[in-house]
Amino acid sequence: MNVVFTCGGTGGHINPAIAVANMWRERHPDSKILFIGGEGYMEEELVPKAGHQLVVMPAYGLARSFSPRAIANNFRAVKSVLTAVRRCKKILLDFQADVVVGTGGYASFPALFAAKQLHIPTCVHEANAMPGLTTRLVADWADKVLACFPESAKYYRHPEKVEVVGMPVRREFIYTKKADARKELGLDEKPLVVTAFGSQGAKAMNELTGKLFALEKEAGFPFRHIHAVGSYGWEWMPEYVRKQGVCLEESPSITMQEYIYNMPTVMAAADVIVSRAGASSCSEIAASGTPCVLIPSPNVTDNHQEKNARALEEQGAAVVMLEKDCTPQRLFEEITDLLANSQRYQAMEKALYQVAVPDSAERLCAVMELLVKKKEKHNADQK
Repeated sequence: MNVVFTCGGTGGHINPAIAVANMWRERHPDSKILFIGGEGYMEEELVPKAGHQLVVMPAYGLARSFSPRAIANNFRAVKSVLTAVRRCKKILLDFQADVVVGTGGYASFPALFAAKQLHIPTCVHEANAMPGLTTRLVADWADKVLACFPESAKYYRHPEKVEVVGMPVRREFIYTKKADARKELGLDEKPLVVTAFGSQGAKAMNELTGKLFALEKEAGFPFRHIHAVGSYGWEWMPEYVRKQGVCLEESPSITMQEYIYNMPTVMAAADVIVSRAGASSCSEIAASGTPCVLIPSPNVTDNHQEKNARALEEQGAAVVMLEKDCTPQRLFEEITDLLANSQRYQAMEKALYQVAVPDSAERLCAVMELLVKKKEKHNADQK
């Protein structure tokens, strides 16, 4: 069986696809796997690092306004999609794809639409309770819509096509042991805090983290801190941190890097995670069982990050701070309290493991296998 995954833009779209692709490779070692993504986006780094073949093409997001600039952008986006659909048809035919799986991002639409026109089975996975734009565009004609939350079915015109599978995460998030991870990273007994606010970074949260570094210095660096600054902040944040009175070269307890490529190891080693609340991040945190402080992005469609975060908070699996209420001092106090309060810490660990769906990738693979078998049976009946 030949499988195509299509996704792009952010780690939240790409990492679930990689998790399923890795599981598919375990279940079907003779199967061929291909990724189709957008040119100039994170998939160009993450997919090859995971050992999978990737084809990219131009991808443009739609602007949601009627300004002249937005209209020009949308005209370019539509033209790009039409070109990409034609190219995807050739790729799918040459690859002899048996099923196409989309996990979100503008880059995934052309491949899914091309598969529909070629009568290749398709399924789309939606990370959030509220469907994103790509999912809304393809949900009516995709063979299956795969959701993380049972309540998602109400948002679709064909709820009978919706199947709840949870959010796929790489197995390393589930099975990496804390002691092994800390040994691999060369950590001592000092607690580890990890902060990450998305693959591109968030200016407000990077600034807050820079001020948090200063509070850590004042307190004598009570914990180790690894911060992923993201692509947008990588150029300016080192100088910003220096202005806060923190010299990174003289602060061995602080590690600042553009992106954390070995996140399963780092998350397993961590004692506290501070993160945005994208569905992928929430699921990875739950799978690792690492207590967390979630700061939802206020700049997302339908406020879906706060909904994700509140779902964990209601289960006792997260502390939620809205960005407008989150100060460096308050965040520092929350982190230090979590580290000091063993009863609270252990209760959150337990709640996270109860929330996790560790077999999500297996569930999604089972759906793909069923779609391929149904197509094979249909083809046999036609002969």
